Amino acid sequence: MDKNKLVQIREWIRSELECCADFWLKNGMDKEHGGVYTCLDREGKVFSTDKSVWMQGRCGWIYAWLCHAYGVKEEWLAASKSCLDFLEDHCVNRDAGGRLYFTVTEDGQPIRQRRYCFSEAFYCIANAEYYGITGEKEHLERALRAYEMYWNLNHGMPDPTGMGPKTVPETRSGRALGIPMILLNVTSVLKRVNPENAELYDSRAAECVNDILKYHFKPELGCTLENVAPDGTARLNYTDGRMVNPGHDIECSWFLMERANDTGDKELHKKAVEIFDLAFNAGWDKEYGGILYFLDCLGNPPEAYEHDMKLWWPHNEALIASLMIYRDTGDEKYLDIFCQVLDYCKTYFADQPYGEWYGYLRRDGKPTQPACKGSTFKGPFHVPRCLSLVDLMIGEILGE
Repeated sequence: MDKNKLVQIREWIRSELECCADFWLKNGMDKEHGGVYTCLDREGKVFSTDKSVWMQGRCGWIYAWLCHAYGVKEEWLAASKSCLDFLEDHCVNRDAGGRLYFTVTEDGQPIRQRRYCFSEAFYCIANAEYYGITGEKEHLERALRAYEMYWNLNHGMPDPTGMGPKTVPETRSGRALGIPMILLNVTSVLKRVNPENAELYDSRAAECVNDILKYHFKPELGCTLENVAPDGTARLNYTDGRMVNPGHDIECSWFLMERANDTGDKELHKKAVEIFDLAFNAGWDKEYGGILYFLDCLGNPPEAYEHDMKLWWPHNEALIASLMIYRDTGDEKYLDIFCQVLDYCKTYFADQPYGEWYGYLRRDGKPTQPACKGSTFKGPFHVPRCLSLVDLMIGEILGE
């Protein structure tokens, strides 16, 4: 380990984190209606005023998390509170059991409801993290209500919106990797801020881990599958059944590592590293560098048009996961992978003139045009989460 190199890397990481956090405070926060705009162009100008409900929750979480990690700054806490208030006042569908919308107008009028429950997940962690900083019980109560709904909706509870499953159940039903992996992450946040309920969270985390490894992890195929049959059978006769999302698998690997470290489960840690290895080795573009967005586990043409693009968030997840493996094992191979991914991110994603990272690159690394820093799906979340976790882990590695 070259300590001087790690110190230099941390300096760059901290500079990027400060720049990223300030970028959204300066350009994204809606001072009139509350909440955050996330459809921002390269310079930070708003190009759509519709608001992503996911991003209200994610922004609410990240600024509370930064307060947890680095100490409370009033502008961070205010940004978190603004998003939480906007969520509560405008994004909860009280006619549908408290489910949350997917998109709303800038002043909070509902636009779209989705069957997926990730709005609830991010609302939950935002309120939980804010409670962890302020101790305001109301936010813990909101988080726990949302968590129970989120859990139950994914364990047989009828959707109060009346939306049915995505496919005709009599023809095709199955399991999606995103459900247990995000549930695992949400559960870990709740356990950290609400340790009084640790027994419940441990039980549910164990179920999530079992679902991931039993149903989705397919070492015989060299991958972790996004979609499988209810019993975990791989469905290889159509494209969705063969889909591999390397970024998802890499993100899942560090969620599993966190759980393994929390419980001292060395075997789980080894499996998490294997999931990372398979995903990174398959996903890294040998010609242009960077991580491909989608793969077909049998090498067939993926159906998604964007399959060979390079998106910001898989690279964020790869930085976290590779450094976490290095921190936990001391294997220099993973520090090399971390540096490999970091060099790619510095070269292609980071944008020094205006701050933050590009969201969407073509396969050759050039930003899609016109370039953007945010969208319905990209906001102040993956990049600052990555930078903060990497910063903290480097400190642990250096023994500080």
